[in-house]
Amino acid sequence: MKLNEIGRPKGSNKKVKRRGRGGASGHGGTSTRGHKGQKSRTGGGVRPGFEGGQMPLIRRIPKLGFTSRRKDRYQIINVEDLSRFPENTLVNHEVLFSAGLIKKRLPVKVLGYGDLKISLKVEAGFFSKQAEKKITEAQGQVIFVKVKSSKTKEEERNAKAKTPPPEIKKLKEKSKKKL
Repeated sequence: MKLNEIGRPKGSNKKVKRRGRGGASGHGGTSTRGHKGQKSRTGGGVRPGFEGGQMPLIRRIPKLGFTSRRKDRYQIINVEDLSRFPENTLVNHEVLFSAGLIKKRLPVKVLGYGDLKISLKVEAGFFSKQAEKKITEAQGQVIFVKVKSSKTKEEERNAKAKTPPPEIKKLKEKSKKKL
């Protein structure tokens, strides 16, 4: 097979629909838009979800619940997921990340689903009671890692804004002493 012998597969070469190029083209006159109406006009048409003035579906369905911005954020690992590591391994954030069990830089919580037959040293921010029990029963070790606060960026910004800089604190203290 040579480059000059290669051709396009049958049906892949479709003619472009050339609208508004006269009656002979088959798409003249109304240019495939039909007669009159909002959709035939330039810039015409309705937004997505518009149902002709009827109350749209998105507004008919009730709003339920909310998403908390202060929700504790962590990734969940089960005890059965830890059984893939060799015996007496230190299983920490980096090891879990490289194994593909976690994807983000969020703290890890180990839950007690499944069985563990090998002893491991498991480092994580949080453990359920069941997970802790199963790891220690398998002659493993549970190591709690101190977790940074899981505040949102906005909460951190607000906390910074509320605390005045050290210079202002000193001035306030001096003014209190004078009184």
